[in-house]
Amino acid sequence: MVQTVAFKGRGAVSNMQGRYEVNARVRFDDGWSVPGAAPASGNDAPPRTMVSEEFAKSILTRNNSPDIPFGVSLNPYRGCEHGCIYCFARPSHSYLGLSPGLDFESRIFAKVNAADLLRQELARPGYVPHNIAIGVNTDAYQPCERDRRITREVLEVLKECQHPYGLITKSALIERDIDLIAPMAEKGLACAAITLTTLDGEIARTLEPRAAAPSRRLRAIRTLTEAGIPVSVSVAPIIPFVTEPEIERILEAAKDAGAVGAHYTILRMPWEVNPLFQQWLHAHFPDRAQRVMNRIKDIRGGKEYDSDFAKRMHGEGIWADLIRQRFTKAIKRLGMDGYTGRFSQLDGSQFRRPLVVPKPTVKPTAAAAAQMDLF
Repeated sequence: MVQTVAFKGRGAVSNMQGRYEVNARVRFDDGWSVPGAAPASGNDAPPRTMVSEEFAKSILTRNNSPDIPFGVSLNPYRGCEHGCIYCFARPSHSYLGLSPGLDFESRIFAKVNAADLLRQELARPGYVPHNIAIGVNTDAYQPCERDRRITREVLEVLKECQHPYGLITKSALIERDIDLIAPMAEKGLACAAITLTTLDGEIARTLEPRAAAPSRRLRAIRTLTEAGIPVSVSVAPIIPFVTEPEIERILEAAKDAGAVGAHYTILRMPWEVNPLFQQWLHAHFPDRAQRVMNRIKDIRGGKEYDSDFAKRMHGEGIWADLIRQRFTKAIKRLGMDGYTGRFSQLDGSQFRRPLVVPKPTVKPTAAAAAQMDLF
């Protein structure tokens, strides 16, 4: 049976297998279990977060997707402790032989050589500066960044090189780096976006369990704005009958906090995100789970997900059009419609190559790390 009881502080309610695993495992009651007894193996206990160091081979990811406003992105971490159940990056943990469920939010990989790799990339003779989006796949300011400081090291390199970038996060930890971001923003080299999915703290605690509370994110918008950093709000994803009723209120709150622009996406459920999200629905909103899925199918042309570039972000049909109209009219009424395309307007003409370029880092092998022979 599939686990449908949520763990405190975790988004996923199961550790379902990734699509590349060869052997399938199914929980089965053989009649020997004692009702109410604690599990002998401890497998039903909430997993603890483990952060492993990783020596990445490359750090910049390029795409040519027509529905994404950037072509280059940088992610200092793999996996994300925020645990957002809707995260489209969850399936990427399958490539590691790990679960897109609880593993994704508890098995984190920190790219410790991110800053060095970035220096090497920016120093290449043929490098042409393109705006870099930071924290797109997984949040660059998730809890372990407080100690690891990999994102800050990356920002220091970008400042040294006067390279344009945009940050997107749902963490208030971004305020720590205002001293680096504000001077860049003043030169038209940096901007930020704060994701605000809901204003309801109760929903946020299950939907995005380890991200900053909605009220704290609004305060971060205000703090960044007062520092001269242009901030937009990302109302993403919009989930029918869960967060969808709040669209106008979210935008009004963001505007009051100082946000100058906004954009949205409708819930996307690629690969393992689909069953994980449905498990979450049945655990937290059993009374409306079927209603939510029916509306998602209405928006996705009768399917639970459609990956077509023209449809995957905003959907299609009458209900998708209604959400588009509501959002468009709200940002126009609030004066937030003039910020569209701000990320693409960042200035890349000020770029200069890094002064110091480290040698490629060689990951120590098991043999090299072992004790030397005495004879």
